[in-house]
Amino acid sequence: MTNEHAVHARGLVKRFGEKVALAGVDFEVKTGTVTAILGPNGAGKTTAVRILATLSEATEGEATVAGFDVRTQGHEVRRRIGLAAQDATVDPLLTGRENLIMLGELHQMSRAEASARAEELLGEFSLLDAADRRVSTYSGGMRRRLDLGATMVAHPSVLFLDEPTTGLDPRARNELWGVLDTLVERGTTVLLTTQYLDEAERLADDIIVIDHGRIIARGDARTLKRELGGDHVQIVLVEVDRLPDAARLLEQVTGAKVAIDAGIRSVVAAAPNGVDTLVEVARSLASAGIAVEDLSIRQPTLDEVFIALTDSPAYDDDSVEAAQSGARP
Repeated sequence: MTNEHAVHARGLVKRFGEKVALAGVDFEVKTGTVTAILGPNGAGKTTAVRILATLSEATEGEATVAGFDVRTQGHEVRRRIGLAAQDATVDPLLTGRENLIMLGELHQMSRAEASARAEELLGEFSLLDAADRRVSTYSGGMRRRLDLGATMVAHPSVLFLDEPTTGLDPRARNELWGVLDTLVERGTTVLLTTQYLDEAERLADDIIVIDHGRIIARGDARTLKRELGGDHVQIVLVEVDRLPDAARLLEQVTGAKVAIDAGIRSVVAAAPNGVDTLVEVARSLASAGIAVEDLSIRQPTLDEVFIALTDSPAYDDDSVEAAQSGARP
């Protein structure tokens, strides 16, 4: 490994009895960049992060973080990383300031040094006004920012974030994204896991798509979209309860997987013959008596790339039920 890569993993395998959580994973993370590991629950994302953060040992394979071997030099790795797990690790009975000072002292800082570092982080993470309130009174977004600040107490060069915005409202997510932008501008390397495609597209220089413990695609959002290729036809319906009918019709015409978004009354699929497909879809919709608000051809989204890569079903019982009730699946 050279200084070009802050994280380097080769052949990582992790077994839990008969279950294979990771099935031979290879990747690098360039220094000073953001890499997102994208995948559904159970894909192996958290397992990979735990191995890199020395919280779990790989069954097979090797990895280095900040130039140190995670298996044989775990102490050196831990001195150089920050880890924000899915659940906040700060003490709810202490104030935000007390949490950060305590962590600074655990990192062998003097009381004065820890207090100064706490003040600095509270300012950077927009928590000065709440610094002397108990964390139990914080909102979810505030607690998540404090948790991220806690990982930065010892100035880590590599930051691991496991689904950092799960459970946050859109405003809190945007605030946290802004904080991460600032950290990366200062040279921090970030490896995050997420189920949110928009988060991966917004934050990451590089996206690793993982499914069933294997990497199935890699690249930035633009590259992944280009690899899927081709036009997509999108139907936006007038009536949400006709979504299942439109999905079946679109699948029959295109022969492709169909993505349903009940929230905007939309169904989308690849358009193998471009405009000709659009014309055929329009005729079929008219014959079926399905009222359309909009019908168009466009480039694929990252969501559609993910569906194509992971071979997710075109639509399932939950999607149809959600569509009929007007809820988003």
